[in-house]
Amino acid sequence: MSSKIQSYATQLVEAEVSRVGIDPLTLTDPEITVDEAYYIQLENIKKKVNAGQKIVGKKIGLTSVAVQKMLGVDEPDYGHLLNSMVVENGGTIYCDTMIQPKVEGEIAFILKKDLKGPNVTALDVLQATDYVVPALEIVDSRIQDWKIKLADTVSDNASAGLYVLGGKTTKIEDINLELLGMVLLQNGEVANTGVGAAALGNPATCVAWLANRLADYDISLKAGEVILSGALSSMVDAKPGDNFTARFAHLGQVSVNFK
Repeated sequence: MSSKIQSYATQLVEAEVSRVGIDPLTLTDPEITVDEAYYIQLENIKKKVNAGQKIVGKKIGLTSVAVQKMLGVDEPDYGHLLNSMVVENGGTIYCDTMIQPKVEGEIAFILKKDLKGPNVTALDVLQATDYVVPALEIVDSRIQDWKIKLADTVSDNASAGLYVLGGKTTKIEDINLELLGMVLLQNGEVANTGVGAAALGNPATCVAWLANRLADYDISLKAGEVILSGALSSMVDAKPGDNFTARFAHLGQVSVNFK
């Protein structure tokens, strides 16, 4: 492991602990590559696992054109989900435990079989999925003011923060993922809307992309893992006093509160 990767990994951990964002790595080091960024991510995940946390799934980011345009990137990324990131449906998040939280509505896949690339297809994903549930992802960036490029968010575990899963499970064969609609409510008012096709055309395509990208690092998706398949619309800033509810056609709803 290079000293550069270890140094950047340490800076990101310190930002997470202090809740003070750092300058973009791509500003400090314009030559940093996305591959190096994934190794920075993996270094910090390894440290957290060694400290007793558990990997419970993966998240795909930047699948929505709206989010890509907002952040100035042009391809998806991925991060790891840890058991420390789970918030119960209807639970409360304290804003002072985060830096600059934003909320997204997503479809979460729960796998019943392992998936390992390369050459994983959307059909393979459907066959490996036990069920899907509605989800809220609370993204957070350790990069100050969300001034990120692709290598910045990849290094930062794809800007992962926390996530919430709804309680209703739905079999994949009972829905049309591409046409599945969502409305994200903030304090009872519509913040935005989305549809499954907003995530690379089909959320299952996102999961296939993830399985194939992970193969570059000899990582597979495991049975039982939660896979957050990507935002169906743009991110919404969260502040104390906010309530967010995502309602999905056929999947039910999921909600969280901020204090």
